[in-house]
Amino acid sequence: MGLILLIILVLLLLGGLPTWGYSRDWGYGPSGILGLLVVVLLIMLLFNMVPWGYG
Repeated sequence: MGLILLIILVLLLLGGLPTWGYSRDWGYGPSGILGLLVVVLLIMLLFNMVPWGYG
């Protein structure tokens, strides 16, 4: 489950980058928040608070 969450958060992080014209005014807010979530999830995975898989 943890690996699936990590993949989803990384995809959202890439999607949140301000590369499109309408999102340039947003700054780095969306990708910064998602980056923080990725770091928190990695820490939780390293300390075995969230299981890596289903088994």
